[in-house]
Amino acid sequence: MNPKGKLIIIGGAVDKGSFTDADLNKQSDKHIKFFETGILRRLINESKLKEKSRIEIITTASKIPKEVGPEYVKALEVLGATNVGVLDIEKREQALAQESFDRLQLADVVMFTGGDQLRLTSILGGTPFHKLLLSKYQNEDFIFAGTSAGAAAASNNMIYQGSSSEALLKGEVKITSGLGLIDDVVIDTHFVHRGRIGRLFQAVVGNPRVLGIGLGEDTGLLITDSKIMEAIGSGLVILVDGQQIKDTNITQVEMSQPISIKNLIVHVMSMGDIYNLDTSEMTIGAVEYPQLHAKKEEDDE
Repeated sequence: MNPKGKLIIIGGAVDKGSFTDADLNKQSDKHIKFFETGILRRLINESKLKEKSRIEIITTASKIPKEVGPEYVKALEVLGATNVGVLDIEKREQALAQESFDRLQLADVVMFTGGDQLRLTSILGGTPFHKLLLSKYQNEDFIFAGTSAGAAAASNNMIYQGSSSEALLKGEVKITSGLGLIDDVVIDTHFVHRGRIGRLFQAVVGNPRVLGIGLGEDTGLLITDSKIMEAIGSGLVILVDGQQIKDTNITQVEMSQPISIKNLIVHVMSMGDIYNLDTSEMTIGAVEYPQLHAKKEEDDE
C-alpha cells in the first residue's frame, strides 16, 4: 500500500547543515528568498491545513537546538504559518515521553533540522515516537520534511560517515539503518558543494538495487506515493542508478583500495523534473525561475 503522506527531503543550505543556523541573518540575501518562498512555501502549500497546519520543528540532530528551532519558527511565520512549535528531543528519555508522543499525534507536518543523522536514529529509533511517525506517514495526510541530517535519515539505508576525498576507497563509506520512511534509496546531502558524489557511488555499487540520491543545497525532492519524486528548489539533484552496472572490482580489492565501476548511470535533476522510482524513468520539466528573471532586469537597469 502506498503511503498517504508526503516526504520533502532537502540538501541543506549553509555549511552547518541548515539555512536556519546562527548566521541566518548574514546569509539571508543569498538563501532566504528562494528557500523560504520556494521549498518552505511548497511545504506549507502541500500540508493538510496550509497556513493553519500544526508544524513541529524537531531539532534532535542539531548541536545548537536552541538557536536552530526558533529560526525555523521565524521563517515559517514570515510565510504565514500560524501554528508552529519546536519539539526539542535531545535524549532518548525525551523520545519515550508521553508529551512528545502526544505532540506528534497532533502534528500535520514535522520538520527535522540538520546536524548529525546518527543522533536521529540512536535517539528516536524503535521508540513509540518513531513507530507513530511511520504510522502517520503511511495512513494520514502528513508531511515528513527533513533538511541535511533530517533528509539523510529519512530512508531505510543511511550514510552516516565517510570523507568526500576517500569515498571511492573500499570501506570508507559507513551505512546503517535510517528511520525507514522510504525503501530502496540512499540519500546524501550538501552534495554538490561538498563533492560527495564518490560517497554515493560506493553506496550504490555495494547494492545496485538502491538508488542514490544526492541533494544539492537549497534543493529538495517532494516524494508522493513513495515513488514520484519532483525536484524543488534552486539547485541540482543527482541520481545514481546502479541497476545497469556491468562490472566492478569491489569484491576483489582489499579494504582501503580504489573501486572500479563499469556502466554506472547518473541523472541530473533541476526544479520541476520528475523521476518515477517504479519505472526508473526521468521526465525533464520546463520550469521558469522568476527570481533569475527579476535579477536580470535589475542588472539591465
